[in-house]
This record gives sequence, structure tokens and C-alpha cells, in this order.
Amino acid sequence: MTPITDFTGSRVIHSARIVDGDGAVIEDAWVRFEDGVVTARGTGSGWADADDVVDAASAAGEGAILTPGFIDMHGHGGAGASYDDGADAIRTARAMHRSHGTTRAVISLVTATIDQLVAQVTDIADLMQTDADILGSHLEGPFLDPGHHGAHEPSLLRHPEAADVTRLLEAGRGTIRQVTIAPELPGGLDAVRQVVAAGTAVAVGHTNADAAIAAAAFDAGASILTHAFNAMNGIHHRAPGPILTAAADRSVVLEGIADNFHLHPHVIHLLFEIAPGRIALITDAMAAAGSADGHYDLGAVKVTVKDGMARADDTGSIAGSTLTQDVALRRAVDAGVPLGEAVRALTGTPAGAIGFAGSLGRLQPDHVADAVLLDADLTVHAVWTGAAPTR
Repeated sequence: MTPITDFTGSRVIHSARIVDGDGAVIEDAWVRFEDGVVTARGTGSGWADADDVVDAASAAGEGAILTPGFIDMHGHGGAGASYDDGADAIRTARAMHRSHGTTRAVISLVTATIDQLVAQVTDIADLMQTDADILGSHLEGPFLDPGHHGAHEPSLLRHPEAADVTRLLEAGRGTIRQVTIAPELPGGLDAVRQVVAAGTAVAVGHTNADAAIAAAAFDAGASILTHAFNAMNGIHHRAPGPILTAAADRSVVLEGIADNFHLHPHVIHLLFEIAPGRIALITDAMAAAGSADGHYDLGAVKVTVKDGMARADDTGSIAGSTLTQDVALRRAVDAGVPLGEAVRALTGTPAGAIGFAGSLGRLQPDHVADAVLLDADLTVHAVWTGAAPTR
């Protein structure tokens, strides 16, 4: 699984089953890249010669599958490195995830002080000037419900105040892609409106919201549900909570962690049934992803990983995951999700949720030439990264 980065020249990949970011499946297909951008697509042998020609069936076997590059809109690290620890750590973790098909990622930050988060989002905005695979940052805290803090340090949680929100948004210089907020907190709905007005997506999560408060947050502009079912009220037949409220609102994307720890396979399948076309398969990966069991830090929280499951030492809460997106794809398909819909949840849906629908998540003309070649068993064989995306 060796990534190939190529911003110049022409490339044709042919004899593949293309599974695109809109869920479409095209048999015996080819796609052409020019200088890191998709310029044409077709079927059969109608492709013209190029600087580099890849026979997908020869490279990955009969039944070879070509998809857009995967997009992780919520992850915290990997390969022993945490995104909270700066540029070198981010690059280390990204290299590992890229080898598993994740060509672009949002850098998720756990709860810290406002000063620390200001410094981190500033550094990520700077890093984006040189590292085009980084799509921006995600503030998963500190505006969370203490009763649903998960792996976030409770002592650092706070109510959203307009001045703090303004500081963070200004520090990000337009690169903060989403902010997770518990809307029931004092000032929560005002914060939703403030963040949305700045052009950043708001996710409802780590929350004690009931259906009414969740609906109010979505009416105020929130458009994502952070890792559905986790760190929120569940579904009750007389209290549907935020999950069914999000599923009923066609403007909302629901994140899912398909690692069979956070969600049972039946629940993974259920998510796709209740919100078709609106599921984003995220990793929520922490430093242990792609690394060994052992002891790790997730922000201010000490974490132990055993048999691939990460739990906070002090509370026993699940603390992120050790997931990669190719494994999430296989888990979703094993759970009964159609391949096209599972791929869509890794590509087109997250691209749209964070404002990149026009340039990422599709193998169609004028989109960035990010692509993943998999065999029939959904094992990654090659990864290509194209030009820098635009919003």
C-alpha cells in the first residue's frame, strides 16, 4: 500500500469497476487524469494513451475497484502520533492513513484551553499552505456537555461564549471546517448561529440534547451529528433524541464509526437505512491507529489500548478508535451496506459536509484526481493524490 503523489502529467487507469462518490457503480471503466485533475471518464477501450497507463485488473486482480480518495472529516491521529502535537505529528499520522486510502483529512482537536486551541488552529492553517492533503481543523471541544464528555478532559469543558468563539474562528483564518457543540449549554444555540454565519459547519455532539433541542440546533444551521449514537442520548420509543432527529432532517450528515466497537454491525446498517446518502464514515482515530496496543495520550486524557479498543484510563470511556478508512469500508460492507453507499460515505458525503463537493469525492471531470485502487476483497493496492482542492 504505497501512496503515489503526482501533480503533473497524464495518467489513465482502465479495466476497473469504478465505484463513485455518488454511489454509482460503472463496470469496465476508465478515468483520465491531467495535472492532478480528472478530465475524462468512460467505459471499454475508448481511452487515449497517456504518460502513465495503469491496468487496474493487472495491478489489483480481477474485480479491481477504483474509488475516489477517502476523506476523513473526523480523526485525531495515528502511527503513534497525535494531531494535537503539531506539524511533524500530523504528517506522521497522515502518511499512515494515506496508505490506507485517506487522501484528505480534517485535523480534529480534542478539548484544551482556549489559548491552546487558538495556537493549534493557527498552526493547522499555516500547515495547509504546504500540505494540500489537510483540509482544515475540527474543534471537537471545548463546548461539550460534561455528562457526555467521553475522552475529553471534563475540567477543560466550558460554555460557548461569543468572544471565545470569535477568537477561535479568527485564529483559524477560514480553515476551521467544523465545530462540535452541545446546543443545550447556555449560549449553545447562539454559538451555532455564530459559527454557521462564519461559514463553518456545526456538529451536534457530546450532548444531552433531547429531540426538541437537537431540532432547534439543526434549525439554527447545525448540519452534522458527531459520531452518531456515541456521547449522546440514544433512541427511545417516546424520546427519539438527536439521532432520529438528525435522520429526519435531510440537511444533516450523520457521522458513523464503523469499527464494530463504537457501533454494532446491525447499527451500522441501520444508520444507512434511516439516513440514505447522508452517512459519513469517519475514523475518530487516535494515535494508536496503525500502531500497537499500549498506553497513549489523547489531549489531556491518558488512554490504554487493548485488543484494538482505546479506553480512557480514568473513566473507562471509549477514547477514539484505532480505525482506518479501508477497514471502515470493509466493516460497513460486511454489515450489509451496499458497496456504492459505503464508498459514498467515505467520499462524496464527507466532501459535501465540509464544503468541498465541487472538487473532492468524485471521479468526474473537474474534480481533484484523488483515487484508491482496491482488489475484490477491498484491500488497498494503490493510492493517487491529485491537485490541491478548492471550496
